Order: sequence, then C-alpha cells, then structure tokens
Amino acid sequence: MSNLSRNIFASTLILSIPATILLAGVAGPTYAEKLPESSLKQIEEYSEPNSLGGLTEEFNQVTNVNQLRDVSPSDWAYEALRSLVDRYGCIVGYPDQTYRGGQALSRYEFAAGLNACLNQIERLIASSEAVLREDIETINRLLQEFEVELAALGGRVDNLESRVAFLEDNQFSTTTKLTGEVIFGLGGVAAGSKNDGEDKIDQVTVFGDRVRLELETSFSGEDLLFTRLATGNFPSFAEETGTFQGDLSFAQPEDNDISLEVLYYTFPVGDRTEVLVGTAGVESDEFANTVSVLDGDGGSGAITNFGTRSPIYPEGDAALAFVHSFNDLIELNAGYLAEPANDPTPGSGLFNGPYSALGQLVFTPTDNLTFALTYKHAYNQSDTETGSTLANIRSFTESDTFPDGIPTVSNSYGGAFSWRLAEKFVLGGWGSYSYVGTLESGEGLNRGSQDIWQWAVTFAFPDLVKEGNMAGIIVGMEPWVTSSTIDALGDDDTTSVHVEAFFEYQINDNIAITPGIVWVTSPDNNSDNDDLVIGAIRTTFTF
Repeated sequence: MSNLSRNIFASTLILSIPATILLAGVAGPTYAEKLPESSLKQIEEYSEPNSLGGLTEEFNQVTNVNQLRDVSPSDWAYEALRSLVDRYGCIVGYPDQTYRGGQALSRYEFAAGLNACLNQIERLIASSEAVLREDIETINRLLQEFEVELAALGGRVDNLESRVAFLEDNQFSTTTKLTGEVIFGLGGVAAGSKNDGEDKIDQVTVFGDRVRLELETSFSGEDLLFTRLATGNFPSFAEETGTFQGDLSFAQPEDNDISLEVLYYTFPVGDRTEVLVGTAGVESDEFANTVSVLDGDGGSGAITNFGTRSPIYPEGDAALAFVHSFNDLIELNAGYLAEPANDPTPGSGLFNGPYSALGQLVFTPTDNLTFALTYKHAYNQSDTETGSTLANIRSFTESDTFPDGIPTVSNSYGGAFSWRLAEKFVLGGWGSYSYVGTLESGEGLNRGSQDIWQWAVTFAFPDLVKEGNMAGIIVGMEPWVTSSTIDALGDDDTTSVHVEAFFEYQINDNIAITPGIVWVTSPDNNSDNDDLVIGAIRTTFTF
C-alpha cells in the first residue's frame, strides 16, 4: 500500500469512529479510564495526540520499525479483518469499497479499521439484516485482542468532540479571532548628558506598560478586517535625553487611555495581489516587508525604534497599498500613507496634508536570503523619530526656527538584507540616503536642502539556549545630517554610533522576558554630550 493510500485509508477510518463502541458492550471512555499505565504507554507508542487531543495527521510517520510489524498480512487478525471488509463493505476509502492491504498496519490503524467494521455490522443487525455467526465469533475474538486500542480510540474521539463543542459554544464570533499582547516595561537612563554636555540626564527608573488587543475578522476566508485597540503609559525618553536616539520601541505614553490604534481591511485581487485599505494608524510595515528578523514591533525582538527596522519605513494614518507577487522570487510592495487624513483644515486631509508614497521590490533568491530595494517620496514627512534632532526636520516647522512653517519634500533610497548563514545565526542590515528640500523661503531664511544618511548591521541568534529564544546585536548610525544648506540649521558636527544588545528568553509559549541595553556615543551627534546608556527589561505576555 502506498503512503498516499495509507493516509487516505487511515483518515477515512478515523472519521468513521463513533463516540462509543456499542457492540460487545465496550464503552470507549469508561474503559479507557480503567486502563493500566502500561497499556496507555503502549498506546502512546502507536500515535501521539495533537494539541486538541486528536490523532496526528499522518499515520505513516513512525519512530520504530517494529510498529510496522504489529499486524502483518500473515497474522490471523489481518486476514480476518480483510474478510469482514470484503463481506460487509466496512471501509469506503476506495472507489470499489474494498480493503487493499498488502503491507503491515500499526495496531492503531488496525483498530480503526476494526471499529469501522463494528459500526457497519451494528447497523446491519439494527436493521434486521443477516450477519454470519462465524463473523460474530471472529469479531468477539478481535475485540478481545484489540480492546486496549479500541478503548483509547473511543476516548480520544470523545475528547476531541467535547473540545470542538466547547469551542463552538464559547466563541464570541464565528468570523472574528481575538488576540492580545501586554508588555510590562522596566527601564531608565543609566548615563548621559545633553545641551552640549552642560546638563546631566537624571537617572530615573520607570515602570510602565503597553497593551494591545487585536481583532482579526474574515468574511470570506481570504480577506481580513484588522482592528487594534491599544493603550499604555511607558514614556518616551526623547525629551529627557534631548534626542530621538536610543528611544525604546515599546514606549506608549498615553496615560493608559485606550484608543483605536490601527484599522485596515485587506482582500485579494486575483491569485497574486493583495490590496490594503486603512483609515487609522496604518504604518508601512503592514504591507512592506522590513526584511529583519529582529522586527517584533516592540513586543519582541529589538528593544529600540532604530533596532526594530530601517527608519525609511514611514508611519501613517490612512493608507491605500498593495502587495503583488510576480513569482516566488520577486515581490512588489507599494503604498500611499496620509497623516492626518481626517483633518478638514487647510494643509491637511487625504491629499493636501503630509503624506508618504513608498515602493519596494523584495527579492528572495533562496529560502535563506532576502533583500529589498526601497524608494520613498514624502511631503512634510521627513522626520524619522530616530536619529539626531536635525534629521527630524518636520519638528522644526512647529518651532521657533521656522515660525511660519516651511513645507518640505524628501526622496529616500534604501536597501536591506537578511541572510541566514546557519540554523542559529542570521546576518542582516540596512542603509538609506535621504534628500530633504524646503519648498519656500521663510523670514530671514533661504531655501535649502539636507543630506541624511543612516545604516545598521544586525546579528540575530534564534533559538539560542532553547527553542523560541532570540538574542540580537545591532550596530549602526541613526539618521544624521551630513550636509545642509538651510540657514540657521547646518549639519551634525560628528557621527554617533548606536550599539544595542538584548536576549529574549521564552519562558513558555505565552511569556517572554527580554533584558537589553543601548549605548549611543556622542548623543544627538554632539561630541560635547556624554555617551548615552539606556537599560530596559521587557516582559511580554501574549494570548
């Protein structure tokens, strides 16, 4: 019997098993409760249960060659079952309803076939149809030989049926799945100064949280309506440190006021295209592959904004995007993001306010190598919320430097890669260049431009020590202005290195603890500032 035939045969048999075995008075669950430990252990050798308490999907995956010899074609039981199948049509897995056994079966497979015949003969007796006496005697003998396996099968099917019934009775929606993530964050600045080194940064330890509840709804099985409610009170350190550098990725300074954070809908168009339409909080990583195994969006992986993903990927509000797979090797990500899209005042809205348009080609030549080429065009969205103050030029349109507000336009070009060199080692990295120009002159200011660069190299160690763990090291330079022709701004006077290390320890499937440390030299790209050191311990609960 081929592997495919054996799988079809076994699947058909299992689906035919009832909750109880009525013939000969063998009650599955009651009998199973009385089984000795040795018998139960023997059952486990034939088949391991899955997470729902049912049988494994494939019967042909065995760990001991002796299992294949439990019931061989030369055994009396084998031939007895063959006769019952041929006479009463017990097994309907094949078009001619016959049993084509030519190879040995495990006792579990054999018991499943025997149980199917018991059910068929029981139905015949109930309908007053004739059953040969010698067949009844054969069945009684088979029942005595395989009572352990039959009892275990009945018990496991009952267990599976009860679990399915419980899930059906207690689910709050037939179309929606609820998941959640809760972060307890402990962190603080251990060293550093700001304002040309004149002000020491207070070494205060904070303890806060970030909470996300996500609703995933599907109406057709192929679409997705994604809703995220979020809150938190873990602070950003940008104001205290005087720079965006080293800011933690799980910061959520909202005083635990819950709000709608993300809302979008995706649906397929054809076999290779997925379309996304969003109205709230859509970021580019929702449709663009960030090509980083350390990107856990703050809940896992890297602990800083810069270490999570390349700053070239913009945030947004409303969005229209799509993902198209040309083949298994090349994928196109493209999207338009506006922020804020729901503001009717001049200079805002879907098309008149700040926006970003991103396009990206992702190449996957092998299973272990992925790289991407990214282009972004933005209006009044040149800030990255990582890097130096000068590299976040939009913040200046809201300050005294540009009191009347100076609109900007930027073009960014980037690349990223992820290369799994070994089972437990992934090398990655990214880099980008941005040209930022002002569109008009302000009072006492001339029109000008900026050149902004950033890069990073990442080292990831998945499954370190135990499965599910992740260790990571990030070394790079957060966005800094290498040259500027904008009056009163200038460029950053020195380079600043970002070094980050963390170890995510997976306690179980739902709890992980991640200690991490961040070291930034010359914070805000100012050599007068003392090196910045930030430490954190992140505990993530998922459900």
